[in-house]
Amino acid sequence: MEQQWPEGPQADPDLARGRYDADMRASQGAMRNFFRVELPVAHAGLAIVIIAGVFVGVVWSPRAGGIIGGAFAALFVVALCVAFLAGRRGRDAVRAAYKFTFGWADWITP
Repeated sequence: MEQQWPEGPQADPDLARGRYDADMRASQGAMRNFFRVELPVAHAGLAIVIIAGVFVGVVWSPRAGGIIGGAFAALFVVALCVAFLAGRRGRDAVRAAYKFTFGWADWITP
């Protein structure tokens, strides 16, 4: 079966594959930079969750504050399982899960 290329029948498949690979690397690099989080930012996210949980626990009910803490704990456990499945081990897996769980603080801190 003959492949159809956007450049026409005289297209070079190796050059097309090279352009595709370069575009994919650039796209993946941009996503990595977008989601790159430093550890102090994740600490700020944890602090915000603790403060919000305590506040909600005092104002509404301790159960509501516990639900907030439990939800983030469950998210951390899921992220840790995904990190293990992705091949990270030990502290690297815990650090990746921690950054994923609490790294959203980078979007709200200046």
